[in-house]
Amino acid sequence: MIKRRAIFKLAASTILAASAFSAAAQPAVTLLNVSYDPTRELYVEFNAAFTKYWKAKTGQDVSIKQSHGGSGKQARSVIDGLDADVVTLALAGDVDALNKNGGWLISDWQKRLPHNAAPYTSTIVLVVRQGNPKGIKDWDDLIKPGVSVITPNPKTSGGARWNYLAAWEFAKRKLGSEAKAKDFIQALYKNVPVLDTGARGSSITFAQRNQGDVFISWENEAHLLEKEFGSKVDIVYPSISILAEPPVSVVDKNVDRKGTRAVATAYLEYLYSDEGQDIAGKNFYRPISEKYQAKYVKQLPKINLFTIEQAFGGWSKADKDHFADGGSFDQIYLKK
Repeated sequence: MIKRRAIFKLAASTILAASAFSAAAQPAVTLLNVSYDPTRELYVEFNAAFTKYWKAKTGQDVSIKQSHGGSGKQARSVIDGLDADVVTLALAGDVDALNKNGGWLISDWQKRLPHNAAPYTSTIVLVVRQGNPKGIKDWDDLIKPGVSVITPNPKTSGGARWNYLAAWEFAKRKLGSEAKAKDFIQALYKNVPVLDTGARGSSITFAQRNQGDVFISWENEAHLLEKEFGSKVDIVYPSISILAEPPVSVVDKNVDRKGTRAVATAYLEYLYSDEGQDIAGKNFYRPISEKYQAKYVKQLPKINLFTIEQAFGGWSKADKDHFADGGSFDQIYLKK
């Protein structure tokens, strides 16, 4: 009996040792996360947490490279061959483009992860000079004469599209029609002196180059500016804004070719973990977890938000109506 127990004990220890050796023997892997402009700080912290978690779980070393730029430009780069394992972009339309232009990922990619593959949310706010010298309180203050507005180009920046649609819906609700909303947006863009390609570029234009009186900004970017330039800027929450849901996905063609699907999938799933949600909140993104929403409610207050589906019928329709060639933005900006 003792001998049988010893055999079973030896067999069990051999299996454990082999398992440990197998995990330790796995070659190191590198992932490329192609993301939009203002997520740099978020993913520096998240990547460090994930690599530690993955090493402890599997014994495998993983390093994550980051690529950032305007969301639309980043999607185009992946379509043109940038070797992304995952994309973490500003809007679902940019991820859909990877399916429509080359089948880089499956059409129902949003069903693979919770919350339509958006592990955190954000919104659009206004950043002004300290003391708010132009008295900017809401969207309609942006069309006043003498107010210089900084916002990126919606042709290349996902954040700029959220900005545009937030202002459009405010105007439509206040003024009562699509035609008046279009006139409002045209007046707003007459006050825009320069269109950077991405949100971080516009942030630099406003905060470091001191151009503009107000910067239409991602909420997280606004808080980063306040953190870095606290004595120079203030954040204004408008009366209404848009619920931005930046989505994430593996890039199927690339992960299958490179053999990185398992780690790439785990990487995105970890965004939904307690640690991932805490890191999102710490970096001024709105967690989808109620626990971490409550933890960060003081720095990310509850505000009046509408969704892209409610106001515009979803991203496909919004893209076609406003940002496709010949859409409302082209009509407005060509007349600017």
